[in-house]
Amino acid sequence: MSFFAIVFALLLEQVRPLSNVNPVHALLRAWTRWVRRNFDTGRAHHGGFAWTMAVMLPSLIALGLHWILISFVGWPLAAVWSVVVLYFTLGFRQFSHHFTDIRDALELGDEEGARQLLAQWQQVDASDLPKREIVRHVIEYSVLAAHRHVFGVLCWFSLLAALGLGPMGAVMYRLSEFVARYWSYKSATQQQPVSQALLSVANRTWWFIDWLPSRITALGFAVVGSFEDAIDAWRSQAQRDAQDNDGIILAATAGAINVRLGGEVLKPVFGPGATPGLQDGMIDSGSESTPGREPELAHLRSVVGLVWRSVVMWLVLLALLTLARLLG
Repeated sequence: MSFFAIVFALLLEQVRPLSNVNPVHALLRAWTRWVRRNFDTGRAHHGGFAWTMAVMLPSLIALGLHWILISFVGWPLAAVWSVVVLYFTLGFRQFSHHFTDIRDALELGDEEGARQLLAQWQQVDASDLPKREIVRHVIEYSVLAAHRHVFGVLCWFSLLAALGLGPMGAVMYRLSEFVARYWSYKSATQQQPVSQALLSVANRTWWFIDWLPSRITALGFAVVGSFEDAIDAWRSQAQRDAQDNDGIILAATAGAINVRLGGEVLKPVFGPGATPGLQDGMIDSGSESTPGREPELAHLRSVVGLVWRSVVMWLVLLALLTLARLLG
């Protein structure tokens, strides 16, 4: 059932992309702000309780509705519930329009327009970037966004659904990523200062939850790309910093398509109405670049192919596992 829920959710998202302004995401942002305002006292144990309220309570509600539908209505409506949850947590169209707009601007030779689009997407200062650095940053942001919106959600949804926990994994993964990023953003802008205790809990828990999905994503890129180069880059990154989940994904990407990634991170710029980007998850400023060719426009097409081949590979694997369960 989980395989069919994933396929239907992906198809629905392609046909009717989720708007950036929607009541579900607005409700979750309001919920996250309410939890921080009422439970963030600056103490470590209160930080753990606040994170549990923000992430695990909605996850358990999703699980509870799944069990209620299974028990009193039947599995068809439970499957529909899983599709609904996946529609709001899984999908390319929640970020791919940024990638497409920047790529189109670069192909038209509009580097200034590409810089502005990149700056608006990630709320960073991209005013002095040369073309190759625009491409590098677009690759890095897009790959991490694909991981967080697609592969990470697929991983936790599939694992917990196999244990009978329905869409709980998808909600838990997306919310744990969101609260870590959102609270860091609010603290950095001083709009709603967050205690160090709560930030520490959110970031540490997010690293733990993302540990397995990040390595599965890196493995998928290695399998559908240049396997030996991707594994070699992965090994090199792990030797430098095995705790850097995002660094492992980017290293595997660099090896899989033979492109140089890593280096200086763009400076965040928090303007009116800004939304948090992926800055907290990028390789540290000044980090050593990976081996490979200088980034160029052709690499953007390579990234698209790499991501889609990886999606197809995991869907085929899930389909085979589903078939084996049905026949067994």
